[in-house]
Amino acid sequence: MSKIVDARGLPCPQPVILTRNALQEAESVTTIVDNDTARQNVQRMAQGMNADVRVETREDGIYLHIAKAAQSHAEAHPVPAAAPAPASGPLVVVIPDQYMGRGDDPQLGEILIRAFFHTLGEVDPLPDILIFFNAGVRLVVEGSAVLEDLKALCGRGVKVLACGTCLGHFGLKDKVAVGEISNMYTIAETMLRAGKVISL
Repeated sequence: MSKIVDARGLPCPQPVILTRNALQEAESVTTIVDNDTARQNVQRMAQGMNADVRVETREDGIYLHIAKAAQSHAEAHPVPAAAPAPASGPLVVVIPDQYMGRGDDPQLGEILIRAFFHTLGEVDPLPDILIFFNAGVRLVVEGSAVLEDLKALCGRGVKVLACGTCLGHFGLKDKVAVGEISNMYTIAETMLRAGKVISL
């Protein structure tokens, strides 16, 4: 059984949620979106579910043809096992502002955020994931004072997620210079699965 999800014009994270729900009911799904950010978000989600994704660009939209990977008999009929001991999830740091701390001096907040990211590369353990939202997304774009530090962290395996809605609000989607544009579905899921969440 196949399903079609027309997500054109829908705000983030609706294309991801509708596609994920459809994949729970069908073996294959075709999702239609109208922008590249939605295409990337849906494609990443589907690939994270081990589905095959074929992208087709047409005049009326971007078509993502998604097919579930074939399951082996063992996967389809798993043998019941004792519940595993809970494992700690990733260390996640969320950054909701371009400044660090709260006060009436934004210059101080900028100094602190620069010092934080510069120092972050020198301490142990490194965070697994950095999530930027609200005005914090200004830190992942061209001209950011912490851009080189963030690139260095990415080079060491730290994942950087930036809220696509926030980037769109500030008109910065085409200025992203590090990490990936994400969506609220992924952000919420990442935070809820984290072993620890630290908010600046």
